[in-house]
Amino acid sequence: MSIWNYVVTAHKPTNVTHSCVGNFTSSGELNLIIAKCTRIEIHLLSPQGLQPMLDVPIYGRIATLELFRPHGETQDLLFIATERYKFCVLQWDAETSELITRAMGDVSDRIGRPTDNGQIGIIDPECRLIGLHLYDGLFKVIPFDNKGQLKEAFNIRLEELQVLDIKFLYGCSKPTIVVLYQDNKDARHVKTYEVSLKDKDFVEGPWSQNNLDNGAALLIPVPPPLCGVLIIGEETIVYCSANAFKAIPIKPSITRAYGRVDSDGSRYLLGDYNGLLQLLVITHEKEKVTGLKIELLGETSIASTISYLDNAVVYIGSSYGDSQLIKLNMHPDAKGSYVEVLERYVNLGPIVDFCVVDLERQGQGQVVTCSGAYKDGSLRVVRNGIGINEQASVELQGIKGMWSLRSSTEDAFDTFLVVSFISETRILAMNMEDELEETEIEGFCSEVQTLFCHDAVYNQLVQVTSSSVRLVSSITRELRNEWNAPAGYSINVATANATQVLLATGGGHLVYLEIGDGVLTEVKHSQLEYEVSCLDINPIGENPSYSQLAVVGMWTDISVRLFSLPDLNLITKEPLGGEIIPRSVLLCAFEGISYLLCALGDGHLLNFLLNTTTGELTDRKKISLGTQPITLRTFSSKNTTYVFAASDRPTVIYSSNKKLLYSNVNLKEVSHMCPFNTAAFPDSLAIAKEGELTIGTIDDIQKLHIRSILLGEQPRRICHQEQSRTFAICSVKYNQSGGDESEMHVIRLLDDQTFDFISTYPLDTFEYGCSILSCSFSDDSSVYYCVGTAYVLPEESEPTKGRILVFMVEDGKLQLIAEKETKGAVYSLNAFNGKLLAAINQKIQLYKWMLRDDGSRELQSECGHHGHILALYVQTRGDFIVVGDLMKSISLLIYKHEEGAIEERARDYNANWMSAVEILDDDVYLGAENSFNIFTVRKNSEGATDEERGRLDVVGEYHLGEFINRFRHGSLVMRLPDSDVGQIPTVIFGSVNGVIGVIASLPHEQYVFLEKLQTSLRKVIKGVGGLSHEHWRSFNNEKKTVEAKNFLDGDLIESFLDLNRSKMDEIAKQMGVSVEELCKRVEDLTRLH
Repeated sequence: MSIWNYVVTAHKPTNVTHSCVGNFTSSGELNLIIAKCTRIEIHLLSPQGLQPMLDVPIYGRIATLELFRPHGETQDLLFIATERYKFCVLQWDAETSELITRAMGDVSDRIGRPTDNGQIGIIDPECRLIGLHLYDGLFKVIPFDNKGQLKEAFNIRLEELQVLDIKFLYGCSKPTIVVLYQDNKDARHVKTYEVSLKDKDFVEGPWSQNNLDNGAALLIPVPPPLCGVLIIGEETIVYCSANAFKAIPIKPSITRAYGRVDSDGSRYLLGDYNGLLQLLVITHEKEKVTGLKIELLGETSIASTISYLDNAVVYIGSSYGDSQLIKLNMHPDAKGSYVEVLERYVNLGPIVDFCVVDLERQGQGQVVTCSGAYKDGSLRVVRNGIGINEQASVELQGIKGMWSLRSSTEDAFDTFLVVSFISETRILAMNMEDELEETEIEGFCSEVQTLFCHDAVYNQLVQVTSSSVRLVSSITRELRNEWNAPAGYSINVATANATQVLLATGGGHLVYLEIGDGVLTEVKHSQLEYEVSCLDINPIGENPSYSQLAVVGMWTDISVRLFSLPDLNLITKEPLGGEIIPRSVLLCAFEGISYLLCALGDGHLLNFLLNTTTGELTDRKKISLGTQPITLRTFSSKNTTYVFAASDRPTVIYSSNKKLLYSNVNLKEVSHMCPFNTAAFPDSLAIAKEGELTIGTIDDIQKLHIRSILLGEQPRRICHQEQSRTFAICSVKYNQSGGDESEMHVIRLLDDQTFDFISTYPLDTFEYGCSILSCSFSDDSSVYYCVGTAYVLPEESEPTKGRILVFMVEDGKLQLIAEKETKGAVYSLNAFNGKLLAAINQKIQLYKWMLRDDGSRELQSECGHHGHILALYVQTRGDFIVVGDLMKSISLLIYKHEEGAIEERARDYNANWMSAVEILDDDVYLGAENSFNIFTVRKNSEGATDEERGRLDVVGEYHLGEFINRFRHGSLVMRLPDSDVGQIPTVIFGSVNGVIGVIASLPHEQYVFLEKLQTSLRKVIKGVGGLSHEHWRSFNNEKKTVEAKNFLDGDLIESFLDLNRSKMDEIAKQMGVSVEELCKRVEDLTRLH
């Protein structure tokens, strides 16, 4: 049964909803704080750009995000209010780099009608009170006391019911609000009120202004010395204060966001719904306003928030496209634009539709989304793991090791690639034509296997074989010195850096040499009690070419040991436990933190924090990367260090937010890897896999890789057709030529590799594409694209007419084969038993594909089912049809072959406004609704009475906090049949905030175990701002709030892996299992995405 579900985020929200700038982390640092609906990010403005300092989830959907500074504080505090009426005040703790909660509370009222235009939260510039407009006709006040602490909140009645915006005015002796509202005749006015904290009431304010522009929707309060307010309309902008009134006409446009440039408020940036950025200037003589000027600067993404940072650098946060960091230049470029984009931040939101495809045919799903809106519309191809882009490859069997070398110490690039085999060593180099060809280094011994190579100081190269260490000039390529292994001993393992060599011979002899100009000096020799299995002396201290630590992996007692250099004194001995020997050890530093990585012969990797002064190892963590022995190598890309773990599941290890992360590489099996940074292929890697050597560059290192195809129009539906290797999309193109705006709806055919448009079919005027499907019909071998449309006429409340279009792809063109008129909008299309099932307004209709006498084909209606308000979402399985209704939740229909009829079998009697449905298995169906909840219902086939059998029972409920537009079966990861998670069925969802998530149906005993873990974690991991996880995940809509059931929060469970060791121990004790076992079980879950 698919009742027990695990919900986890594969791609975090990227839709930027709010942003603000201030001195949050210290009085001298400028911070940009960004809200992405359910997460906040804190960045530091540095000369190098924006540096991330913190990224945390908030247990709520953020409605207000404001910085403020109460009296007596040296830095700003952050006020956050959520859509479910919780608020908190956060302060930065510089010691721990964490957020501490200064105040928190609940501002909900038992009765009250939530505002239509969303919540408004504002803070008085003098920090006397916080004002909230949450319910129609009420203004809630949270006063500050004189120490800057919050006191009890109270409500004031507000006569204006249709409020569009409220702001606090600057420079008023008593706190004063300005209200922009609409009256019952749809005229818009502005009014001011003083807030009397003593009487807990409003007093008529100093001024008001009636009959503004009909599109007035935004207020901008102007700081001293000018004070007053700007009212931004669609055709005019007005400056208003107690003693001044100025207005200017503007080109018709809807302003979505504003950002203040100067602290005196004389200049503002305005962003409109087309992504145009304008500068509004208030001209003034001293404190007297003389006029307004507006100037177009250029185009950006469609802004939802604008934050001016410093030195003409501006952050544009977007909900409809990628967010941007831009610079405003003094002089325009060739196209007349003053805007220069410095940085783009990918945003997948809003994901309106997506499909799961396996384009590379590797058994790994990729998600192709319809993302963005208006001109910022795009397709995004999202896949898990890191791709290697092949530049060159050559067939070579039996590679045992690889190293890259430079031809001189000063060289910026590598020249040679040394490839070692069981009984020979070959040297490759790039020739003038940028091809790999074989060459010689005369001083190297090429008739034997090489154990290790490295560049050395004084333009030298070092080669270690089983019999000797050879020092060779990289310029003349001749041998300069050689150290021979003692008679009767052979070298088993070796490592080196630019000035040091460490090797071990049989019998547990450890030998340390230092490299000089043409000399190899044996400095120290030590006899260990067991054989050595692996070594490393990668310098991670101050000196980049000399290490003060050596790490040694041992046979027999299965341990790693740290020795000091040059004297080889034992500092630390760490037993690894178990029977599997360490095969590869590595000293490395990420983000200024030193680690020791130790890979075992069974595919497990241990990591320790390393104290470089004492040699102490702490915070041991174990993760399984594969089943074969792992070899570890460092490489760098974009000036950052990474570690490549080569094995049957190759992985890149990196650090973000001071946590180690593991990202799988999209290659089957890799035996060896080494960085090969040549002039022709900078930052490349040489990779040895089954019988071939590949040179390639690596994608950006992140867990998910996203490829963006910017369309300049908005894709609304997408579908893939395997046979023709194409995608078809329904798309809307917006034209803004000369003031008159039109939209054109089209069906486009795209190549599934290049994503180029190869064919376009325009729809009629007013005709929208609503659904799209690739299918075939019984008695017909061809594959078709079917498109359902609606004629959306301005005078109709609901479409009364639509079409079903049947296309075939011929020679890369969309050929219309048949069309069928319908009596409404075709919201959904499904392939159903070789026929076509359509949802048309309130009806479900089944069509057969009939052959006419003249050989052409047509759709013919067979039967239907009425009884829905609007049947928006339909899924089918066998003869069962699951319908998601506009407001009547989920119902189950069945098609009866004998009668040729569709009947209702059962339904959910709750009122849920649906946004997506999916069938999990024969009996359990999944739904998402418009209050950001998901739920599951079960068919009750064993019920005793007809009434029981006719009811779908709700079995799972959960507040996701995301608006889901689509569920699809599939997986983002390689499903390896041998792994535990390979058998777990998963459904992927896409949301308006750009979230891609996974819902996995778990076996019952695993669910019970994880539910216990979730309960323990709730006690240990506290929500930011004191927000409760239980409350956040409780199913909540206008009708009811109930505790979450039969859904687990995977994001919370997987954060177990980020805890420190003592907290892990505490939880493991409560769970009654070892920390290792717990880590392994949670790591397995991370493999679901």
